[in-house]
Amino acid sequence: MSGLGGLNKSPNGVGIGLVQLQLPVTETKEDLKAQTEKVCEMVRKAKRFTAPTDIVVFPEYMLHGLSMSMDDAIMCDIDGPEVQAFKDVCKENEIWGCFSIMEYNPNGNPYNTGLIIDDKGEIKLNFRKLHPWVPVEPWEPGDLGLPVCEGPNSSTLGLAICHDGMFPEVTRELAYKGADIILRTAGYTAPIHHSWRITNQSNAFCNLAYTASVAMCGSDGTNDSMGEGMIVNFDGVPMVEGSNRPDEIITGEVRPDLVREARTHWALENNMYQLGHRGYVAVEGGVTDAPYTYMTDLQNGTYRLPWEDDIVHTDGQDYGFPAPRKK
Repeated sequence: MSGLGGLNKSPNGVGIGLVQLQLPVTETKEDLKAQTEKVCEMVRKAKRFTAPTDIVVFPEYMLHGLSMSMDDAIMCDIDGPEVQAFKDVCKENEIWGCFSIMEYNPNGNPYNTGLIIDDKGEIKLNFRKLHPWVPVEPWEPGDLGLPVCEGPNSSTLGLAICHDGMFPEVTRELAYKGADIILRTAGYTAPIHHSWRITNQSNAFCNLAYTASVAMCGSDGTNDSMGEGMIVNFDGVPMVEGSNRPDEIITGEVRPDLVREARTHWALENNMYQLGHRGYVAVEGGVTDAPYTYMTDLQNGTYRLPWEDDIVHTDGQDYGFPAPRKK
């Protein structure tokens, strides 16, 4: 069910617009200002293009491009002019937005930050990417956990940024906190095409949640991002799939009420519940232990692979970055 790509809105639906934004080249403060205005204009276009759209989702690197520059001149602040522009345009158009900034960090490398802003212009979710795509991304690993927020039309939203979505633990945590729509924003290039599709599908099915995902699109003269906006149903089946056309807006409708129904009424494959209630047919209420060694090792700070001593890449120096700034 996608309401003919979001053209038709049901009373319980949430209309999503995924913006396959043209990959920019941002080198100066003036470039940053111009790209901020382009993003704002795309918000206005989304509202004009499909009026029932409730939330418009932009890719990771929408302002910064893929240069991996950490130049202070083009970093952003939560209370800076770029974020204020996004607040204003969401309020102006009475639409929710999901945005990406590279956030200045006075105590280390910048953060790769995602923001969800509501239709009143208020920040509802502030998330810093947990898993930078090492060794080719220099960003400080996120320190705000994995928040969720109330979204449009009684939905609950979670956000994973790019490589975060390759870790099943990330989307499981978002679903565990109640997210019925999991957004995923990315700057991925074409070699990740297959991994992108299968993880978006598995993240949906394994957590009984919709996933709505979009990457940057087009070329900056060096990098070629893939676009590939897609909305996946909570049974893992793609509902809407985009293309590789820059600045195209992929639209569709999802039904959070059907997620809630599945999570409470499904017996077979109700994986979120069954993870913590193993074998409830044989044992009353199921077994509620954690039989997974990696979980307890992570918790205890003792996570170590059997092949750890043979790992080749453990920092970014082979990819042109300096040694890590922090111990």
